[in-house]
Amino acid sequence: MVKNQRGFTLVEMLIVLLIISVLIIITIPNVTKHFASIDEKGCDAFVTMVQGQVEAYKIDHNRFPTIDDLVREKYLRDGENSCPNGQPVIIDANGEVSAVTKEGITENEGSGVEG
Repeated sequence: MVKNQRGFTLVEMLIVLLIISVLIIITIPNVTKHFASIDEKGCDAFVTMVQGQVEAYKIDHNRFPTIDDLVREKYLRDGENSCPNGQPVIIDANGEVSAVTKEGITENEGSGVEG
């Protein structure tokens, strides 16, 4: 008695593999683009949060702090002196918080609150 076993041929498997590969190639650039956007939005949110902490420090101490002052006085946790994507955060003499880009240019994301 001969059994008639049916299965996928090698050509069919290669076609499915080709389709899956094309789909992966199409989606990878979109995913990496979204990661960059997420990092940027995370940094903007962090700068806004630090700006709020600068204002709270100014109310308590009548002067603008440095990042080290905020960490020392527990307005920020240890190690919270840069954005989630690694960009350092600086506070200028007027209390405006900015993130330093890779090109060395600061992006002013402060709240605009005058002190």
